[in-house]
Parts: sequence; C-alpha cells; structure tokens
Amino acid sequence: MTISPLVPMILAGGKGERFWPLSRRQRPKQFLSLDGSGRSLLQATAARLFPLVGAWDDLWVITSAHLAEGVREQLPDLPTANLLIEPEGRDTAPAVAWGTLEVVKRYGKEAAVGFFPADPWIGDEAAFLSTLQAAAELAAQAPAIVTLGITPTYPATGYGYIHQGEEVGHFGQHPAYRVKRFTEKPDLETAQQFLATGEFSWNSGMFIFRAEVALVELHTHAPEIIQILEQKGIAGYAEVPKISIDYALMEKTGQAYVIPAQFGWDDLGDWNAIDRLFKGDQANVEIGRHIGLDTQNALIYNSNPEEVIVTIGLEDMVIVRDGKATLIARKDRTQDIKKVLNELKADPRMNHLL
Repeated sequence: MTISPLVPMILAGGKGERFWPLSRRQRPKQFLSLDGSGRSLLQATAARLFPLVGAWDDLWVITSAHLAEGVREQLPDLPTANLLIEPEGRDTAPAVAWGTLEVVKRYGKEAAVGFFPADPWIGDEAAFLSTLQAAAELAAQAPAIVTLGITPTYPATGYGYIHQGEEVGHFGQHPAYRVKRFTEKPDLETAQQFLATGEFSWNSGMFIFRAEVALVELHTHAPEIIQILEQKGIAGYAEVPKISIDYALMEKTGQAYVIPAQFGWDDLGDWNAIDRLFKGDQANVEIGRHIGLDTQNALIYNSNPEEVIVTIGLEDMVIVRDGKATLIARKDRTQDIKKVLNELKADPRMNHLL
C-alpha cells in the first residue's frame, strides 16, 4: 500500500502509572512488553508506522528528558536529530506544537504530519494503514485537522468521545465527517446514549494535518503556546501552559474532522486492558508462572521466571509481581493505583519503588 506523504511523530512522554508496579519512573508503559512478546509498545508503534516512511530518517519521536536514553535504547536506529527531548512534560499541546515547528524546518509548511501515542494496541495493522491513507488524503485536499475515531464496542466511561457531524466524502473505503463536538469521559448513561445514536467515536489521540493548517489554528486558538515556541524554541518550554491538544485546539477549531476506524484498538489504560485483550475462554489471564486453585477471572503478571505466584479461591483480582513490589487489587479498583502512588511519593523510604 502506498501512503500519501506523511511524517509520523510518536508521542512517547507518558507515564502509564496505572501499570505500576511494572511501570516505573524510568520504565514507563511505552517501554513495556505487556503481552509477553518481548517487543515493547514503543517498538511496536514504530514498526507499525515504519511503512509510512520506509527509512528511519523520516520517523520522529518526542519524549521527556528523563526518558530520552530509554528511547535511544529501544529504538537504536532512530537518528539523534529525530528525537525531540522536552526539558519537562507539558502535556500534548506543547509537544504537538513543537513537533510541528520542527517538521516545518526540515520539510516545509506544506508537509503533512501525523501524531501518534506510543502505547496503544492495534489489532489489524493493514486496516490501520488504510485508515491513515484516508486521513492523509483528506489532509492533503482540505484545511483539515483529522483525527482517527475508534468505533465504540461498549459504553466506555474512560474514553473521550467525538460526535460526528455532516459527512464530507469518502476517501478510499472510509467516510469522513466534520466534528460536532468532543466530550471527555461521560458517565455510563451518557455513554450508552452516545452508542445508541451511532454518531460517536472514541478519541484515539491520533491526529493528521498539514503543518501550515495546524500553525494557523494554533495561532488562533493557542497563541500562548505557539508564539512562545516560535520566538524562543525549546528555551521557552517552561513558559507554555500545561494542557492537552484536545483542550487547547481540538475542542476549539472549526477544522476538525474525524474518520471512524475499525482496526481493533485499545489505549491500554490500566491492567484491565490486558484482561480484555487476552482473556478469551481462559479462566484467568496468566503472564509468568502461576499456580491457582479455584481462582477465576483473575489477571496474574509475574515478571520473574524464577518466582511463582500461588492463588487460592480468588475472583476478579489483579495480581502483579515485579522486583520488590507487589500489587493486589480488585479489578474494579485499578483506577485507584494513582492514589496509592501518591502515598509512595510522600514517603522517602518508598521513592525507589516509583
């Protein structure tokens, strides 16, 4: 498949704290192999995007300073000039703005650029590339900021939703729509209503646009970010607000479009995502050595092949053993891992476990 020219930029500065204790400060989620394959999420994302460019010279990664060495180890063929290192994390809006400016320096304002999270699971890579082809074609033809919307499969309350407006045409086999509005993490009743209409997609956090279009929209809706970065470059990073690209731009621009996608996707937000992907007909999801007696619907992850986790009479539990830390939680409480990490941060004796 030939993809319209597109410069892929991987956003690899996230923490992935809800995968603690496997995820740590120097080893965030994107550096992990959560399926036991040995290939990290970042490596899988880079391999997935590589067909867009065919050479490492045109694949980019943006990450935070304390993760830069880890990215180099994970992607040893990535050119030094293609690794953009943020002096501090300021969320995705400054990252997208800075990445776009750097693309302009090398390729010019007419270049199309795509921003992609480093750590989702994608099931059908051929369908993913086909959807990207459609997005690149739309971005080439119109002043559009295109997002890939994931066709919902259940009324999730942990995802943002995109309301599809009028259809603007087909690109390949893919219809494209103007975006009516974004809704962040609705309650269950609202999510059920969204699904019933058939007009909503999950927000994948993937964006495709021509650089010149994004710069115009950033100047209009987020001048406090783009002007500082244009004037001072990376030296002005501490002065820009900490804000996501969704809030800073996508919820304000009149140039937002969405292409609904069906390539199999999960943002791998917490340990329950691993359960969703690998459960099947098994009684439990087991990665690593585990012996269970009357244990059902549990997720057990043991990173040390010389250790064993033994369970008796458990149900609906997440058990993760890594190094000197063990997590034991009910599946419906995994979102609370961040609260526990705040307690670890407050105790100097526990900081080494973060």
